[in-house]
Amino acid sequence: MIGVAIKMLMGDTGKYVGMIVGITFAALIMTQQPAILIGLLSRTYSLISDASYPDLWVMDPKVQAVDDVKPLQDTKLLRVRGIEGIRYAVPLYKGMLRARTPDGNFQNCSVIGLDDATLIGGPGNMVAGKLEDLRRADAVIIDVDGANKYLAQKLPDGTRVPLKVGDTLEINDKRAVLVGIARTTPTFGSLPLIYTTYKRTLAFAPQERLKLSFILAGLKPGVEAAPVIASINQYTGLTAYTAEQFKKVSVQYTIDNSGIVVSFGIVVMLGFIVGAATSGQVFYNFTQDNIKQFAALKAMGTSNGMLVKMVLAQAALVGISGWGIGIGLVSLLGLSIGPNGDFPFMMPWQVVALSGSGIVLIVIFAALLSIRKVVTLEPGVVFK
Repeated sequence: MIGVAIKMLMGDTGKYVGMIVGITFAALIMTQQPAILIGLLSRTYSLISDASYPDLWVMDPKVQAVDDVKPLQDTKLLRVRGIEGIRYAVPLYKGMLRARTPDGNFQNCSVIGLDDATLIGGPGNMVAGKLEDLRRADAVIIDVDGANKYLAQKLPDGTRVPLKVGDTLEINDKRAVLVGIARTTPTFGSLPLIYTTYKRTLAFAPQERLKLSFILAGLKPGVEAAPVIASINQYTGLTAYTAEQFKKVSVQYTIDNSGIVVSFGIVVMLGFIVGAATSGQVFYNFTQDNIKQFAALKAMGTSNGMLVKMVLAQAALVGISGWGIGIGLVSLLGLSIGPNGDFPFMMPWQVVALSGSGIVLIVIFAALLSIRKVVTLEPGVVFK
């Protein structure tokens, strides 16, 4: 009887395609929008992701995110180094400075100052040059997008000439020489990244009393992070997080201080409602158009339980087909963008599971409308 139900469904091509289109649209919206949201939120901790070497990030207790910099006294670095279980502790500068390109244009940039001796926290994926070249005079490393777009020289005809190793620019009226280009994770604000040494940032940055943004610390082998973090909090008055903890803090700060989740949630809800309404109506109309066939089966002795299974099989086929097409379209979008594309996109398995759960609810809603019609059906309808 399940085979008969499938033949009935596919026999009405128009409504069959209409139901699949409705489910596909719902799956597309409920998968694409959360994937974009997660992609955007992942950019709030791009610096943490790129600086994967340190075990701990140490900062002022009032810091709420990686972009919420509150400078520290330089003596705090020595106090962190004295904590039991710390293998190393190095300074990191993070600030926004204005760069002047060779053609005279200005661009705000996020400048990262790395420890001169170790260069811990630097980019790991170098496209041109080497990280060690930062030890040369006036040396800086720029991310790919910054070199190709934001800081590229703009010609009179509008074309852009990307920066290359050896080119010079000015940062806060100080000369800087490009010694490398790195591929980094895009930032939430889409600002170009400029890496240099910590001491050089002291010359680039405006004169301030405090310039130490973060302390990057490593643990001795076999030492757990939790007791070391507790010691840092107790003896230095600072706050320390592991990389994963700091990522969560940065994401939560963005969620709490922006309406980004609500905005995307409304779009997902609208996709769910439209998909449910469209599929439910079309599926109910399909059942209504085939009511005599169901009545004939019931007159021949088919039980209500079997009729319910037939309707569920029809709904399941539509749901699986539409959901599969929707997921496939979103996956193609992700593949076309690539992991380092300008468009934020990240689709973990949780997004796929969320989308699938939504489609199950839509299918159940559509099926219940038709099941009620079939169960209450009088077999005598076939003779009318």
